[in-house]
Amino acid sequence: MSASAPLRVLARRSASSLRPKAARTGCKPPCSRPLASSYGRRCSTAASPIAAVPSTRAFSTTRPRHLASVDESFDPKSVERESDEVDVCIVGGGPAGLSAAIRLKQLANENGNDDFRVLLLEKAGEVGAHILSGAVINPVAVKELFPDWLDEANENRFDNATPATSDTFRFLTQNRSVPLPPPPQMNNHGNYIVSLNQFTKWLGERAEEVGVEVYPGFAASEVLYKADGSVQGVATNDLGIGRNGKPKDSFERGMEFHARVTFFAEGCHGSLTKQVIKKFDLRSESQHQTYGLGLKEVWEVQPEKFRKGEVVHSMGYPLPLDTYGGGWLYHFGDNLVSIGLVVALDYKNPWMSPYGEFQKMKQHPLYKSVLEGGKCISYGARTLSEGGFQSIPKVAFPGGALIGDSAGFVNVPQVKGTHNAMRTGMLAAEAAWGALTQGSEESSVFLYNYEDTLRKSSVWKELKEVRNMRPAFQTPLGSVGGVLYSGLEAFVLKGRVPWTLRHRHTDHGATKKADSSPKIEYPKPDGKITFDILTSVSRTGTNHEEDEPVHLQVKDWDAHTQETWPDYKGLENRFCPAGVYEYVEDDSKPLGVRFQINAQNCIHCKTCDIKAPHQDINWAVPQGGEGPKYYMT
Repeated sequence: MSASAPLRVLARRSASSLRPKAARTGCKPPCSRPLASSYGRRCSTAASPIAAVPSTRAFSTTRPRHLASVDESFDPKSVERESDEVDVCIVGGGPAGLSAAIRLKQLANENGNDDFRVLLLEKAGEVGAHILSGAVINPVAVKELFPDWLDEANENRFDNATPATSDTFRFLTQNRSVPLPPPPQMNNHGNYIVSLNQFTKWLGERAEEVGVEVYPGFAASEVLYKADGSVQGVATNDLGIGRNGKPKDSFERGMEFHARVTFFAEGCHGSLTKQVIKKFDLRSESQHQTYGLGLKEVWEVQPEKFRKGEVVHSMGYPLPLDTYGGGWLYHFGDNLVSIGLVVALDYKNPWMSPYGEFQKMKQHPLYKSVLEGGKCISYGARTLSEGGFQSIPKVAFPGGALIGDSAGFVNVPQVKGTHNAMRTGMLAAEAAWGALTQGSEESSVFLYNYEDTLRKSSVWKELKEVRNMRPAFQTPLGSVGGVLYSGLEAFVLKGRVPWTLRHRHTDHGATKKADSSPKIEYPKPDGKITFDILTSVSRTGTNHEEDEPVHLQVKDWDAHTQETWPDYKGLENRFCPAGVYEYVEDDSKPLGVRFQINAQNCIHCKTCDIKAPHQDINWAVPQGGEGPKYYMT
């Protein structure tokens, strides 16, 4: 397909007026920490390297309404959106989306098709800015994409990979640490500790080198359909809409991107992926998805406490026996450690705070002994898919496909998913290339080959082998039985059984009523090892414009309060790792409290969309370029 008119040269500063939340709770602005250099883009205006100012947004084609009156009646939808035609459009610039884009352009270049257009839209202001993971990665997929990814002779090699040198697995009580034999799935020989934020930036640079059109700062907010019901592409959201829903004088209409194939690579619980799964009934033959919330900090520790390449995992304290999850500590780079906790979101007690549990974990001697005397330089949180094999939906549909964690390919017992995300992106790319080069340009594309090759791939085999380990914790045997059964699966059975255990409940459906649950009080942060939540949010670089529609959509805040507060007593405030939700005392309200959403603090973790008991919070994309700007996560 020949390139369309160069709309990308029509650039503007999308969010120069953005500022950190001036929270009534006293939130600090993003800290002035060192940041990696800004990721380059293919447009006429350079990106700003300053954390508080998102990068340049291109494709602006709507005439600014500088003379508009705030009182005039104006329907934004009356303005026709500009559109661009590409061969493949990819929504999401994580490892899956970038791997798919790179593989497509590799195939096009190998076949001399320089006009084959692959366009990638990323809602973050920079590629990698919304990425967060542990992360110890299995290099099998990146080696296939770039065999020389670590080769000293390759000037574009990835420089920030730390080989894993040892594995330690511990069961924690409040003050003790009991060594356990690491399960075979947690053997990290040949794997690498990385900042997935850095790794994704590197993939973005490689994507541009092979000719992918990479556009950060573009938030895809709508799926477009053809008359026959197949996916036609996506549209980005309108800019310059006030909090009251009315256009401001800076209004700009979003843009449509039409493609013969559209890949959804939004990561866990993507806003458009949810819509596509529902429209095409992609879960008709699979179970619902289950999730965990991962909370992470990066610390610079004292040199004498640094053990480069050491990988530590723990289970037990601080989580109660009826809650699945565990902690990690990875030594990487130069005197850096990644520390974090994953909490399964099917936890029962509404008084639990995953953030509070993470802070408690850091006070355990196993972790505190490493952190003392060090400095926390980064924080973040993100949900991850835990459903595994049982929860894989159909991945292909008319006009597109789901790739990576949009479909849910995390291997929970391995504590890994990046290699599977990349591999599924590459499989989908190869299927799309075959379909587009062999089929008619007029007909809708269905990637049958992607479904077939996925089932024959290492991804399918790997997830099938461990399929019973996570749901074993939901059986009548309880957590202790789950540990014992998982051990039997890990060391002996290895998935070679005729049964497949089912997920017994949804995450939101597992939550008990507050009055029937023991209340949990969390220790006051000491400011050295543990921190209050707003201090942590200040380390994320998060920014949202204040005068824009709230992207955490609750139709009726008062109705939400009436339905949720009596039974759960402020669950939202506790499950959110960024202080977005709160109930404020208000005598004018029937229950004496008023529900409030501090959307400017949102770090895009998606927990609220998953854990809200009545499923009445919808996470939608804000303006492109907004949200966290993670560093070393």
